[in-house]
Amino acid sequence: MLRLSELRLHLTSRNRDDPSTHWRLRRRVAMLVVLAVVLFAGLGFVDFLSKVPPTEARPARNADGVVVLTGGSSRVSDALDLLSAGYGKRLLISGVHPTNGYTDIQRSLPDSQHLLACCVDLDRSAVNTRSNATETRRWAQERGFHSLIVVTSNYHMPRAIVELSYAMPDIDLIPFAVVGDKWREEPWWTSGAALRLLLSEYAKYLFAQTRMAFGGVGQGGVPETGSPPAPQAKPATASAR
Repeated sequence: MLRLSELRLHLTSRNRDDPSTHWRLRRRVAMLVVLAVVLFAGLGFVDFLSKVPPTEARPARNADGVVVLTGGSSRVSDALDLLSAGYGKRLLISGVHPTNGYTDIQRSLPDSQHLLACCVDLDRSAVNTRSNATETRRWAQERGFHSLIVVTSNYHMPRAIVELSYAMPDIDLIPFAVVGDKWREEPWWTSGAALRLLLSEYAKYLFAQTRMAFGGVGQGGVPETGSPPAPQAKPATASAR
């Protein structure tokens, strides 16, 4: 007859060798990992949303220059309004299509002719937010600017600031978030399209932060601190039309 201690040892050994026990343990561990990932992603998304301005607000102060990242409605017109109001000395429109020029902007914004003639530079090299940051850094260094007002859509602002801050850690960035009509008409949580846009932008924001943590080097990115920047074409200026 087995003694009590021997019986416990026997049952423990049998449970350890039981395949179903191992499967249940692995399933529980997997569920805990999934729950942790979901919780982390959820909290991260909430933090991301806190960085998305719900309304437009004028910059708290002036800057040396204004940069607008193309891609959203009314971004360029809002940036020109800031320039006209004296918030910056010059404006860089970053991400202009290679076939577009000053006449195309003037055609869509006829009241901007005098500003385009004196105080606006076009960057046709940037193709994404990372290269926006590279070209903006180059422009700011050439102009000797130490502060910039950044104009882009509200949902794009968190990622834009991450990229620009990494590219220009010594330049003061002042965000001006453009809020589109759709964002004003209904809350984002009631619109499937708006929610998908925010989730997509959140994923890009996380990727940008992760890339920065590992040096931020990659095609179209910004070299590590201390590395000489790769030679690229200068942005087009009003005098180079």
